[in-house]
Amino acid sequence: MKTRHVTMLSIAGVIGAGLFIGSGTAIHLAGPAVLISYLTAGALVVLVMRMLGEMAAANPASGSFSVYATRAIGRWAGFSIGWLYWWFWVLVIPVEATAAAAILHSWIPQVDLWVFALVITLALTITNLFSVKNYGEFEFWFALLKVLAIIAFIIVGALAFVGVFGPEHAGARNLVENGGFFPNGVGAVAAALLTTMFTFMGTEIVTIAAAESENPASQIRRATRSVIWRISIFYLVSIFFVICLVPWNDPSLIQDGSFLAALTVLNVPGARLIVDAVVLVSVASCLNSALYTASRMAYSLAERGDAPKLLSRTSRSGVPRAAVLLSTVVGFVAVVANYFAPGRVFSTLLASSGAVALLVYLVIAISQLVMRRRAETLDEHLVIRMWAYPFLTWAVIVFICVVLVLMAIWSDLRGELAATAVLAAVVVAIGLVVQKRSRTAVRSRREAGR
Repeated sequence: MKTRHVTMLSIAGVIGAGLFIGSGTAIHLAGPAVLISYLTAGALVVLVMRMLGEMAAANPASGSFSVYATRAIGRWAGFSIGWLYWWFWVLVIPVEATAAAAILHSWIPQVDLWVFALVITLALTITNLFSVKNYGEFEFWFALLKVLAIIAFIIVGALAFVGVFGPEHAGARNLVENGGFFPNGVGAVAAALLTTMFTFMGTEIVTIAAAESENPASQIRRATRSVIWRISIFYLVSIFFVICLVPWNDPSLIQDGSFLAALTVLNVPGARLIVDAVVLVSVASCLNSALYTASRMAYSLAERGDAPKLLSRTSRSGVPRAAVLLSTVVGFVAVVANYFAPGRVFSTLLASSGAVALLVYLVIAISQLVMRRRAETLDEHLVIRMWAYPFLTWAVIVFICVVLVLMAIWSDLRGELAATAVLAAVVVAIGLVVQKRSRTAVRSRREAGR
């Protein structure tokens, strides 16, 4: 993967359809105070990426945090978090394929939804089968279009803020009107935090992709250092302008999504078509990344003996095709479940990955805590260092645990937490069995060699 591929991936990897559409739900939930939710979630991601960057720059690996969990905590931890992460991205495939198909179907209603979903998934699967450069090239252009769309929206928002679109759209009155900055109380900010936190999932992909780049350590260092301004500009600034333009309690935020609601208020010609096109690109980008990330995690697990050996085989261009195909097939099965099985089946599958992001962040923090201690004991040189270690690392661990408790209390998210907990318990149990068998095998070989 070339430098420009990884650079653009690091810039726009965090931008998904959740920003263009899903942010409307968060705004409706917390009101203008959703900015605090995004600021808090963004700060968490910045700290987690710093910790991950410290480990990844020192030891670039396609399995990223799963590899570090194995080294820091134990084989069962790397096994468990690797498969949970793989499951998360495999389920993203049908979600994004269905979302993309819905947009295309609205443009060409003569073609069935499932046909579009099939064609999109097949096309991106084929590109992922040939070389990592194909993934990088597609993602480069997807990311570039997303960045340009965000910049264009921020420019429009800034012009509206200073009164170019009329005095009725100028200023930040909506931040304090309609019930004030905290219209639904401080509790709503916490609830919105749980929603916004999951929109940042995918930031860590750059550490996986960088392992296949020209200069892994340099790319990882650059990506982790730029994550602060990426989140600040793309999320905080754009959401600020949305809130300034659209009252937080406007139903269009949920019905149309935040960006379309804002552009509609300004009477921008062709707003729906523009936003649909941008969302389609974002969805295709996320689907492309899901296929890449899931396959690389499966490949890494197989290399370490935590998945069937077949998945570790690569083509001449270095692509783990069996891992790509496995991830695609499971994704297709989920698409079938979404279309033909009762709705409860697919919603349950999705719920099982609801808290995976938090588990990934928690494992990254614990792994960094252990590996940093080892590095200092061995007096190793680290290209990237976590700020205020170990205090901020412990702060992240405590914060994530608090969020998990909030999920257990919050009725709307209790089901997701329970489903994820059940899945995690099963995977961890399997991981412990694998680790025990591995140790037994090693012990047997040692005794046989005496």
